[in-house]
Amino acid sequence: MPTSLQMAAGNPALQAAVRRSRELLHKRALVAAAASAVPIPGLDWAVDAALLSRLLPQINAEFGLSAQQIDQLDPHKREQVQKAVSLVGSVLIGKLVTRELVLRATQTVGVRLTTKQAAKYVPLAGQAVAATIGYATLRYLGEQHLRDCVRVVQEAQLQLPAPAATKNRK
Repeated sequence: MPTSLQMAAGNPALQAAVRRSRELLHKRALVAAAASAVPIPGLDWAVDAALLSRLLPQINAEFGLSAQQIDQLDPHKREQVQKAVSLVGSVLIGKLVTRELVLRATQTVGVRLTTKQAAKYVPLAGQAVAATIGYATLRYLGEQHLRDCVRVVQEAQLQLPAPAATKNRK
């Protein structure tokens, strides 16, 4: 399966949005990795959920796919976006991202998260494994979401917002 950056090939604005989103994703995944290494039960789950519930709306906004941005589109374009979202099958685009939606998204990587929980209690090596899995899990979920966003933008032929419009994303 191609990466989000490969999918955006040929569209410089879309590639730039993917790069900005990936930078943000990388920073959040590092925080998730650090939380995963701490051997406190449930801390990493709470941190992952909090990070994703803030990160996904920021990525949506980068692509012009936040609920507010979609509501501001003309009715015809809004319908195109909604059809594209349905086609892609995303439950995280154009909606208020809640803890429940984040939990549904993380269920797809439940085995990784369970392994991460068990590994963190093995001194040093286990914590390193848990941190690696924590980073990889958040990156995986973020990349999946990025691919969905790219597909929706392409399907709906949506104009991306100016980068300055999403500057308060950090």
